[in-house]
Amino acid sequence: MHQFLIEPLFGTDQWTIAGHNIAFTNSALWMLISVGVLFAFVAGGAKGQTVPGRWQVMVEGLVGFIDSLLAANVGPKGKKYVPYIFSLFSFILFSNVLGLLPLGLFGIHPFTATSHFTVTGVLAILSFSIVLIVGFARHGLHFFSLFVPHGTPAWLLWLIPFIELISFLVRPFSLALRLFVAMMAGHVLLEVLSSFVISSANSGVLWGAVVGLPSFGLMIAICALEILVAGIQAYVFALLTSLYLNDAENLH
Repeated sequence: MHQFLIEPLFGTDQWTIAGHNIAFTNSALWMLISVGVLFAFVAGGAKGQTVPGRWQVMVEGLVGFIDSLLAANVGPKGKKYVPYIFSLFSFILFSNVLGLLPLGLFGIHPFTATSHFTVTGVLAILSFSIVLIVGFARHGLHFFSLFVPHGTPAWLLWLIPFIELISFLVRPFSLALRLFVAMMAGHVLLEVLSSFVISSANSGVLWGAVVGLPSFGLMIAICALEILVAGIQAYVFALLTSLYLNDAENLH
C-alpha cells in the first residue's frame, strides 16, 4: 500500500503551526499540479478566435458539456453554477488521470489525491455546503419541506421526514466514498496483478507463461478501464452535485 502513503517533501516534515504538522506533501504537490494543468488547459483554449483551433474546441466543448449537464438537471437557473461544476469536474478528472501516469516527475512518483477520503470528503462537503447555502437563501425555512415529499400520507408524517433527513445527510458521505473507493480499488488491483507478473517471472519460464503473461494482458485491460473510470467518476461527482443543486434551486 506504499502508493497511497502521504509523505512530506523538500524537508518540510518539521513545519508546524500550534503543534500541528503542516508539511508540504506529495498529495498537496499533485493537487497543485492538477490545478496547474487545469489552468494551462483553460488558458490554452481561451483565445476567443473566430475560427477556433483544436485546443479551443476542446475547452469550449467541455464547457458546453457542463452547461448542458446543468441545463438538463437544474434548468435555466443552473447557468450560474457552470464555473464551479466545470472546475470541480476538471480538477477530479485531471487528478484521476495524472495519478495513472507510469513515470514520475523529478523523481517524485505520481500520486492520486482522489484515492484519499480526506480529499474527496472536502470536495463533497464544499458541494454540500453550497447546496445548503443556496437552499436556505432562496427558500428560508421552507427548505425543510424537502424532507416531506409531495403526496406523503398524513399517517406517515412521523416517519418519512426522519428517513428523508437521514438520506439527505448521507449524501456528502456517499459522494466522497464513491470516488475514493473507485480510485483506490483500481490502483490496488493493478498492484496485485503487477505482483503476479513479477513473482511469476522470477519463478521461471513456465510460471511466467502460465501466470505472468495473462496477468500482464489483464493489467493492460485494467489500465484502459482505469482511464475510463477516471472520467466516469468525475462525471458522476459533477452529475450528483448538479442534482443536489436542483433540489436547492427548484424546491416544490
